[in-house]
Amino acid sequence: MADATYTPPEVWTHDAENGGRFANINRPTAGAREEKDLPVGEHDFQLYSLATPNGVKATVMFEELLEAGHSDAEYDAWTINISEAQQFTSGFVEVNPNSKIPALLDRSSDRPVRVFESGAILLHLAEKFGAFVPTDHNRAEVLSWLFWQIGSAPFIGGGFGHFYAYAPEKFEYPINRYAMETKRLFDVADQRLARSEYLGADNYTIADIAAAPWMIPFVEGTIYNEARKFLSIDEYTNVERWAKQIAARPAVKRGRIVNKAWGDEDTQLLERHSVADFEGKKL
Repeated sequence: MADATYTPPEVWTHDAENGGRFANINRPTAGAREEKDLPVGEHDFQLYSLATPNGVKATVMFEELLEAGHSDAEYDAWTINISEAQQFTSGFVEVNPNSKIPALLDRSSDRPVRVFESGAILLHLAEKFGAFVPTDHNRAEVLSWLFWQIGSAPFIGGGFGHFYAYAPEKFEYPINRYAMETKRLFDVADQRLARSEYLGADNYTIADIAAAPWMIPFVEGTIYNEARKFLSIDEYTNVERWAKQIAARPAVKRGRIVNKAWGDEDTQLLERHSVADFEGKKL
């Protein structure tokens, strides 16, 4: 059955009453809504984030760098609760004018550097530490898969996830549209992973670190209600092999609970300042 026809007005105006689950924070304007400084810890790297798939990319990257022996990658991670509009404070907007998590302040040089957007953070850290990004002929392939994921995420999250799980009403057309695109993206990855152990190269790289936080929850069935069954995720056997392999990595286990503010208490780590913070946590 087709959805009821919607006729757009000549000029669009914001209607907060029709904003659904995120009506209290979504506005068509940018900038700070509250004057408030961000907390700052002792390490060179200050990460402001939440354990959404995009946020997990950054925390996994830091934990992987530390696991690989890069002790200079120690970081402070602070939770930004986006449902409470904390991404619109003046301090956060100063680090990320787009008011999205994750956002990073790199104080490792004389002049602090802000880095926002998850893909930019991964590439910045990979190049800074010379890790998880090749410098040979494989570099272009890895970067292609990195940006494939960055470009794909809005279709999976803001598209499929929103209309299937979060929209105040269910409409057939957008759910079908984004379900089809999400399945197509899984098929792209599945075909690639049938020929390669990892997405971008023979080794684990930032391409995998970017894609895994989005794909692992679908394989596990822990994202968007019954999305695993609805999308027949079990069809993508190569993605499942890859997702389980990556989910088992110690750094990934740690990174997935940093800035996590839901679920059982022993799976949450609202702030992370040292490896000791993981003691007693369920990984």
